[in-house]
Amino acid sequence: MGMSYLIDTHIFLWWLFNDSKLNTSCREIIHNSSNRIIVSSVSAWEIATKYRIGKLPEAKQLIEEYSQILHKARFIELAITTEHALRAGSLPIDHRDPFDRMIMAQAEIENLPIITYDTAFHTGLIQVIPNFK
Repeated sequence: MGMSYLIDTHIFLWWLFNDSKLNTSCREIIHNSSNRIIVSSVSAWEIATKYRIGKLPEAKQLIEEYSQILHKARFIELAITTEHALRAGSLPIDHRDPFDRMIMAQAEIENLPIITYDTAFHTGLIQVIPNFK
């Protein structure tokens, strides 16, 4: 059995839309069927919000078929718990984005490495892949 990885929302989108910004090593981790790829339920909220405000117009079908697309990709949804919410609200960092804070809290509590290109995740509290720091 492989490892478990939590993927940030943009990584999830890059994978689904086959975006060239996703590097080969990240693609290999996600493509490896022995790995468990986990997507936070906060990603659904973030995608729906960005679609609603016009920042992600290409996500219409994704929103309409979110659960089926997640299942077809063999990704596992990580629901938000009270523990996650309390940690997200109390993380000792300046970053204000609530979606990022939730994913950071989930990565920390569930002890999951996070695949993201967002440098805000380099807090020293969680393992980040790739490590571009």
